[in-house]
Amino acid sequence: MKKSPTRAAPGRGALTVYEIDGIVPVVDPSAFVHPSAVLVGDVLVGPGVYIGPCAALRGDFGRLEVRAGANVQDCCVMHGFPGTDTIVEEEGHIGHGAVLHGCLVQRNALVGMNAVINDNAVIGESAIVAAMAFVKAGFVAPARTLVAGVPGRIVRTLTEQELAWKVAGTQSYQELTRRSRATMRAVAPLSSAPADRKRIPIPDLAPLSTLKAARK
Repeated sequence: MKKSPTRAAPGRGALTVYEIDGIVPVVDPSAFVHPSAVLVGDVLVGPGVYIGPCAALRGDFGRLEVRAGANVQDCCVMHGFPGTDTIVEEEGHIGHGAVLHGCLVQRNALVGMNAVINDNAVIGESAIVAAMAFVKAGFVAPARTLVAGVPGRIVRTLTEQELAWKVAGTQSYQELTRRSRATMRAVAPLSSAPADRKRIPIPDLAPLSTLKAARK
């Protein structure tokens, strides 16, 4: 007898996703999907994945897959044409507001804030697409390269410092997945901030530009 798929039990903190044409999104129990994110249809979210607030993963035409340890941050959009797969491989890092449409982001690659990756493009392993870049349909970014501009072009090979910074940033989102699962909850706002208001306790993590400036 064919085993029926399991569904998360309803109750406090239950995630709402949207079935279409009989296809229901799949979310690994160790992933974190913000309640304001929208997952529709043929969406596969893997172990340890972070899906941020207001992200839209519309698997109502093609399949969308976010693999283990990857993150898709707030206000990102994933979509694709019928019969296509839009994939973020393991350790992929998709920055705020980016759009992925029918493309492949390979293992450990980073797509910067508000970048657009079009159909059949491939972002190679450990490559970085700069913020605001527009990557044309069918473009292939080789592994460990920097892509920037409108339209996107290969600028150069990444440095070891840049590659290490990317890994550290992705690890911070993997930790955010764990923190969010453990401590995030809906509450009423405070009316004022106490004088001794604490900060979020996170180890050193800085913009790449800051790290580069410190080495000059």
